[in-house]
Amino acid sequence: MAQLRQDHGKFEELGVKIVVVGPEGPAAFASYFLKNDIPFTGLPDPHGSVLKLFGQEVNLFKLGRLPAQVLIDLDGFVRYAHYGKGMSDIPENETLLSLINEILSSSLIHHEA
Repeated sequence: MAQLRQDHGKFEELGVKIVVVGPEGPAAFASYFLKNDIPFTGLPDPHGSVLKLFGQEVNLFKLGRLPAQVLIDLDGFVRYAHYGKGMSDIPENETLLSLINEILSSSLIHHEA
C-alpha cells in the first residue's frame, strides 16, 4: 500500500481508482485508514468474500493474506492479476502504470472501432 501511495497522483491522472481490500472489520479498517491518512478506497473483507472471488491466497506463516494486485477495466473485466508469494513480491508502480496505459490504449481502440 505504501508503494502505491508514492505514485497516487500518477494513478489518479490516468483515472485509476485504487481499492484496498483487507481482512479487518469495518471499524478497524476505517480507523487505520483515518489514522494513516490513506488516500484510497478501503473495503473491509473480514469473511474473505472478495479474497475468494479473486483467488487471493492465505498463508498463515506469511502474516495471512498474500498480496494481490488486480487491474479491472471499466467494463469489469480483469485485465491483469499478480498474486505475490510474500509481502515483498509486488509489481513496481512503473510496471502497473505501463500496463494501465496499455489497457487504456486498447480500450480506446476498441471503443472507437
